[in-house]
Amino acid sequence: MSGALPLPSSPGQTLLDQTPPGPLRLELDPGRLEQDLGRLVLTLVEFLRRLMEAQSLRRLEAGTLTEAEAERLGLTLQAARAAIEALCARLGLGVDDLNLDLGPLGRLL
Repeated sequence: MSGALPLPSSPGQTLLDQTPPGPLRLELDPGRLEQDLGRLVLTLVEFLRRLMEAQSLRRLEAGTLTEAEAERLGLTLQAARAAIEALCARLGLGVDDLNLDLGPLGRLL
C-alpha cells in the first residue's frame, strides 16, 4: 500500500514513537507571521470554496438546483475566488502558494 504509515519496528513501539523523515520543526519568523497566518487561513478558505464548488457541480448535474440557485451559486463562488485572489495579492502570495504539505497524505489542494 503506497503512502501508508510504517508499522512499529519493535514490540511495544507505537506509531507515535517513530520520528518521521525530514525536519518537522515549526519555525516562526516574527517578520512573516502575518503572511504565514494569512496563508494558512486562505488555504483553508480555498479548500472550502473548492468543496462547495464540487458540491454545486454535483447538484447541477443531478438537476437539484433551479436556474436561479445555479446562477446565485456561480456568482457567489466567483466572488469568493476574487476575494481570495485579492487577499493573496495583499499578502504577497499567489493562489498556487495556498497548499499544505500533509506529509504522507500528499498536498491538500
